[in-house]
Amino acid sequence: MTAVTDQPEHNRSRWDDGFIARRAAEEPDDPDGPEDADDHALLRAVAGAAAPAPAPAGPPPSPEALSLRVRLDAFRQLVGLSRTRLDGKTLAEAGRVLDEAAARRGLSPRHTVIAIAGATGSGKSTLFNALAEVQISDTGLRRPTTSAPIACSWSDGAAGLLDRLEIPGRLRRRPRDAGNTDEAMRGLVLIDLPDHDSAVVAHREHVDRVLGLVDAVIWVVDPEKYADAVLHERYLRPLAGHADVTFVVLNQIDRLPADAADLVLDDLRRLLDEDGMALGEHGEPGALVFGLSALTGEGVGELREVIGQFTQERGAATRRLAADVDRAALRLRPLYVADGGRPEIGEAARAAFEDRLAEAVGAHAAGLAAERAWRRNAGKACGTPWLRLWRWYENRRSPHRIAQLLARGSAPEAPPEEEVTARQRVEQAVRTVADEAAAGLPEPWALAVRETAVRGADRLPEMLDELAVTAGAPPGKPPRPAWWPAAVLAQAAMTLLQIYGGLWLVGQIAGVLEPGLLVPVLLMAAGIVGGPLVEWTCSVAARGPARRYGQEAESRLRQAAAGCGRAKVLEPVAAELLRYGEVREQYATVAKLSTTGG
Repeated sequence: MTAVTDQPEHNRSRWDDGFIARRAAEEPDDPDGPEDADDHALLRAVAGAAAPAPAPAGPPPSPEALSLRVRLDAFRQLVGLSRTRLDGKTLAEAGRVLDEAAARRGLSPRHTVIAIAGATGSGKSTLFNALAEVQISDTGLRRPTTSAPIACSWSDGAAGLLDRLEIPGRLRRRPRDAGNTDEAMRGLVLIDLPDHDSAVVAHREHVDRVLGLVDAVIWVVDPEKYADAVLHERYLRPLAGHADVTFVVLNQIDRLPADAADLVLDDLRRLLDEDGMALGEHGEPGALVFGLSALTGEGVGELREVIGQFTQERGAATRRLAADVDRAALRLRPLYVADGGRPEIGEAARAAFEDRLAEAVGAHAAGLAAERAWRRNAGKACGTPWLRLWRWYENRRSPHRIAQLLARGSAPEAPPEEEVTARQRVEQAVRTVADEAAAGLPEPWALAVRETAVRGADRLPEMLDELAVTAGAPPGKPPRPAWWPAAVLAQAAMTLLQIYGGLWLVGQIAGVLEPGLLVPVLLMAAGIVGGPLVEWTCSVAARGPARRYGQEAESRLRQAAAGCGRAKVLEPVAAELLRYGEVREQYATVAKLSTTGG
């Protein structure tokens, strides 16, 4: 190859096979021979004495590296918070990205690993040799030529990276004169991959495995297969988000006329754009497209210069990991981003749920019953004695009447016993609030909200039944207001007037007292009219306190039912929504989204 014949003779004799062992046998620090070793040692000693002491720490991390660190930490927390809500298969890709990121960040940041990938006959091995300026990878007509990944490292310290790629020592090479003339390429680790369309399954597996681990990829295409559907659908389109660490090389342009080469390059850019891959033209970030001939060397120097600059930036690993995180986050987006859903239970939903529980527990009916009890007690206390006597007689008479009906066999059918709490109403209330809380949430989290609500409502109807008995109106008689004694005295006075007037009339009729009907009749009339009047006045005065007493009973039962519903349903659902909110914030950090938007 022409790229090899330009090297000095002593370098060709040293590096013409590219093996590391050949380099180890030489003195890389004595390029002028052993006779100048003392002079070089003296110069190194002087330079070492004059040079300042090296800084104990390396350069500060770049903003991209800091951003990636924050995103990876959020990704790790996201996976941890999601393990009980999402299945392991769904989180497998996220776990793989985290594992690979941790493995890559633990290895040399000074090296950039770039893989050369391509189809059969595209000339990627020829390009690999041209960039290394030494015959490392076999080329020829026999297919497949490359059966396993081959590595070429321009500097030491890449052993851990190559171990991670599972490249054995016998397939690790060094380029020609890497220590002296390739300063711009120092830190580069170049990988020649097997054909991605190889008929051998193991070769394709090598390609897929290594492509998931390298920092950047050089895709080599030729004028015949640059539009190959397998390349675009299986690799370029899924990896469109990795455009910043992607190079696309149209090889073998020496086989095309100049105009035809430009047309093919334009069509290749069009296909990449259709794949969704941004192109790094005019200084913009994105994939870079080159046209060259690895065989003649045309355009190889330009690619080599760009790769050297790319390597010295030392940001490829960070950009590759960031692209991996972007890709994983995009796949997980339907599981974390709500379609207009809010991770909270609205006040309207809470109020409606509490109203349904109050209706189910019969709070309104309990309030009416308490109001009637208060008014009935007031009527007993403030009613006329004759009316109370009549009610007592009716109560005594009722058991005898029922016994007579039973004896005749015509007893009225007792109404069916009704539950204090309607179970169906409770279940409907729980379903409604769960559906409202889960509205718009991603399916796994909506399902978790509904399951939490159902679990919380397991014994809710029974608890509401107990509340209806214990938290309704207090046992015993309602409290007596301050005006009741006055009403009782007034009613007693009216009764005494009736009795006194009646006795006076009886005495007159019996001749014991002097006749005179006006006064006793007036006394009796005052007592007869005054008794019902006092009772009516008391009933009017009792309406307000009775209503308040009933409202208090209803409110007490309503609050008890609402507290029970909050503890059993609303609070667990709110906790689940809070968990989703935390997960959503972590996902927003991972995907670089706004927490208020989608």
